[in-house]
Formats: sequence, structure tokens, C-alpha cells
Amino acid sequence: QLQLVESGGGLVQSGGSLTLSCVGSGFSLDAYEVGWFRQAPGKEREGVACIMNGGGDSRYADSVKGRFAISRDRAKNTIFLQMNNLKPEDSGIYYCGADPGYICWDVHTLDFGIHGQGTQVTVSS
Repeated sequence: QLQLVESGGGLVQSGGSLTLSCVGSGFSLDAYEVGWFRQAPGKEREGVACIMNGGGDSRYADSVKGRFAISRDRAKNTIFLQMNNLKPEDSGIYYCGADPGYICWDVHTLDFGIHGQGTQVTVSS
């Protein structure tokens, strides 16, 4: 069974940092381009970042550029999202997603056939 499991969320003060993890099971994330997206209550899903396979180039939403960094650890079959200088508007449930047909070209394209249950991030002001 193909599965993604996110972890690392929590409550943090504005300006703080968190690192989210996305672990793949049942398949190798090496072959996939992977994205992170988030959803706040009452809002649409929003693409945050994505990482390509191969050289690992990445894309970011303008709202997080310079503050978030996506990376992968091939040995651990894990994708990370390092989030720095967090703001209250970053609050939401964060998900990672993958799909055989997904290409990390536009971070706002969320064509994921596989995603996890999400991890809650709450940033207090």
C-alpha cells in the first residue's frame, strides 16, 4: 500500500521554526517529484513548495519564499519542509503529496494521487 505520513507540526510563536517530515512507505520517493500544500480553516488548499527528482531543484510559493526550504533524504525515503520565521498566516494543516504524473513545475498545481493525513501547524502572534 502506497502511503505518505506527515509529522513535525505543532504550536509555535510567530518568528519560530518547525521542520515537517513526510515519510513514504510502500514505494520509493526517489522516483517522484513531491509537494507540500496546506489548508487553513475556510480556505482553499494552497501549494507551498515542491521538489523535483534528479537534481532536487525546488519551487516555492511567493508567500513562503526565503523562509521555507524543501529537501529530501533518499536514505530515509523522507521529504522535509524546514519552516523559519513563521507567521500566523502560515497556520493550517500541512500535507505532502506525490503522484506518478505530478511534475514540480508550478507549485500551485496540486495533482496528487497520494497524500497523507496531514500535520497541524499553529503559529501564535
